Amino acid sequence: MKKIFLVLGIFSLAISSIVSSCSSTKETVTVSAKEKTAFQQKEGDTITIASDKTEYEIIIIEPGFNFWLQGIARPRDYYTQSFMENRNQIFVTNYNQRVMQPMRFDPNLYEQQINYEPHIDYGYEVNYKLYNYFIYFQRKYNQRLGPFVPRI
Repeated sequence: MKKIFLVLGIFSLAISSIVSSCSSTKETVTVSAKEKTAFQQKEGDTITIASDKTEYEIIIIEPGFNFWLQGIARPRDYYTQSFMENRNQIFVTNYNQRVMQPMRFDPNLYEQQINYEPHIDYGYEVNYKLYNYFIYFQRKYNQRLGPFVPRI
């Protein structure tokens, strides 16, 4: 089984301030109290998405992401698969470029490349979780991985 791994650990307050100073966001994102609660989670969530229909799997380890996904993210079927595939391709490209530039972007935030190919059908569930992780990531760490503000 081929796997897509996305692993991020718990960051200290010092790293959070470094990330804020390295931010590429041009507009401020308004974060609700419920979303702040998700961002402040300390225990690691591990989400594994695998489908019987596809041979691909995604593993996301990030404190608060599952809470955010269940209570804040748009529900399944809100976005089409093609919309999420297009956005995921943009997000992955920009994310991978930052992984390759550890002197410019925080290597604790951009740890490893994501293997996401545009010509492969990963299925709705993988695209849904990956898309929402990128929205979560951008909002939590005040990053911009595309030409648009990450909104819920």
